[in-house]
Amino acid sequence: MKDLFRNMNDLNRFFLYLQQFYGVELQERKSAIVFDEVQLFPMARQSIKALVEDGRYDYYETGSLISIKENIRDILIPSEEDTMYMYPMDFEEFLWARGDTMTMPFIRSSFEKLEPVGDKMHKFLLEKYRTYMIVGGMPQAVQSLIDTNSFAAVERAKKLILDLYTKDAGKLDGKTDTFKASMLFRSLSANLERHDKSFSPGVAKEGSSMRYFRNSLYDLGESMMVNLCYRITEPSLDQSSHYDSDDLKMYMNDTGLLLTQSFGSAGTDKDGVYKSLLTGDLNINEGMYFENMVAQELKASGHGLYFSKFTHKDSERLQEVDFVIERGMRPVAVEVKSGRKSGQHQSLDRFMDKYEGKVGRPYVIHSKDVRVADDATYIPIYMVSLL
Repeated sequence: MKDLFRNMNDLNRFFLYLQQFYGVELQERKSAIVFDEVQLFPMARQSIKALVEDGRYDYYETGSLISIKENIRDILIPSEEDTMYMYPMDFEEFLWARGDTMTMPFIRSSFEKLEPVGDKMHKFLLEKYRTYMIVGGMPQAVQSLIDTNSFAAVERAKKLILDLYTKDAGKLDGKTDTFKASMLFRSLSANLERHDKSFSPGVAKEGSSMRYFRNSLYDLGESMMVNLCYRITEPSLDQSSHYDSDDLKMYMNDTGLLLTQSFGSAGTDKDGVYKSLLTGDLNINEGMYFENMVAQELKASGHGLYFSKFTHKDSERLQEVDFVIERGMRPVAVEVKSGRKSGQHQSLDRFMDKYEGKVGRPYVIHSKDVRVADDATYIPIYMVSLL
């Protein structure tokens, strides 16, 4: 097969051999050809230019971002490529995978009308969302749930994915032999355990500075294994022009993987742990998982990830708002509250006071039903993707 790509002077011969080799009849303008793990054979990627020009079929190339960016030294990158970044499945896609096409339209209707769904329905929907949060959006993990209905099987699938991620981080380290990316990845849950969840270099390596990790943080973010959220210096519609690249939060790209990383060393019954999580009975820092989930869903919805730290006349301490997104042509604050007292949000109130007239109506993401108040719009976490 590789020899065919090396000698592509006659495309008629190429497609004839391709069909014989795989036993599939290709139909012009109806068939698509997939180059899976294309980074393993860059010559196939280079051939896309001639194949697209030929026009008979459509082509998909898939592969690991880390390896794809490395294996391009000796080839011409085809300008015909249209890049699509693939994120973990969002809540709606998770429901579709389980054969549920009715839940999200119901949630969307409630969100658009800002009408509460009612106590019993809210409890039902929140349990569905907690299941999604535990399993995550990685297709292998979701398929394990469908096949076995067992969190233990899901856990095994997630562990395999985390092992692959750890190896990918090792590939980034291969450039320098300093293990910086590996240290960062292993420290992710420990950093999120911190009160303000901001990234602290010392958590990854004692005594280190942001300068030491800066390039590795960028590489991890580019690999899409993590989601980086940067501090903005002021809320605006061009937030990418007003952020501090050295003041950031690092979230896992998938909350299901974060849970597995967090509980990875505990010799506990995972089914029991996750069943307790479903009902909110487990005494853990649920706030970090809720916040990671919001970052994951906002990223998949096309938002850049930014948060705000600011001074206020009523306090000597820096104030913080979890996320600032663009919505309705205005910057909008999004605060995440996993606890029962979601109506108490002093930092958000001070943010609205300081930037009055410059920002839109804020949202509070919580574990309760829809509520519209004078100070904010409160929506349950299962609606966050609709922002």
